[in-house]
Amino acid sequence: MPKTIFINLPVKDLAAATRFYQAIGCTKNEQFSDHQASSMVWSDTITFQLLVTDYFAGFSPKKVADAHAVSEVLIAVSLDSREAVDAVVGSAAASGGKADVRELMDMGWMYNRAFEDPDGHVFEAIFMDMDAASAQAPD
Repeated sequence: MPKTIFINLPVKDLAAATRFYQAIGCTKNEQFSDHQASSMVWSDTITFQLLVTDYFAGFSPKKVADAHAVSEVLIAVSLDSREAVDAVVGSAAASGGKADVRELMDMGWMYNRAFEDPDGHVFEAIFMDMDAASAQAPD
């Protein structure tokens, strides 16, 4: 089995959060979803576990952060093209999130836009042209 990442995120409205993550390209895994959690598969090795805030709180001895008020994590996801970055940010904005929560970054070989989900969790959507990056690297 490959190493897998499960990113657990507290959410206020599970149904709205589930719709948002479906809109940005995740697939809901019904086997690991119920009235307190939605298991949203991003790729073969990355899954976002959306947990109702009270349920999430049971897994941590710390107070649950309000991601609208503080930065608790910055999640970067790679995409296959600049157009895919623009599309996922557009989908995020159209489904209850916020687009471009900071200035767009375009370094030629790397294109990066940031968005928030409805609960304030910040994502960076990134396209990297590794051939162009290698060409710029010093010898």
